[in-house]
Amino acid sequence: MTNTYIVSYDISDPKRLRRVFKLMKGWGLHLQYSVFQCSLTRQGLVELRSALEDEIDHNADQVLFVNVGPCRGRAKNAVSAMGRPYAFPEREPIIV
Repeated sequence: MTNTYIVSYDISDPKRLRRVFKLMKGWGLHLQYSVFQCSLTRQGLVELRSALEDEIDHNADQVLFVNVGPCRGRAKNAVSAMGRPYAFPEREPIIV
């Protein structure tokens, strides 16, 4: 099963911040500065956490994972916005 996660990070070093941002772009939709929406299986979550383990300073940085539920369930209504409207991204298969 695939769940939607909101991943937010606070990275204290500009070099690490750029590396984490580039890494996260490969895993999800960039919502705001240091906030991504990711559709992840359990295995995907383990892989993302492992990749981030190698990039962050565990004494100075913080990464938060908020599980908002199954992609096809509650997650569609879990995010609301003020100002510009938020549109839940529809994931489509990618054919290579």
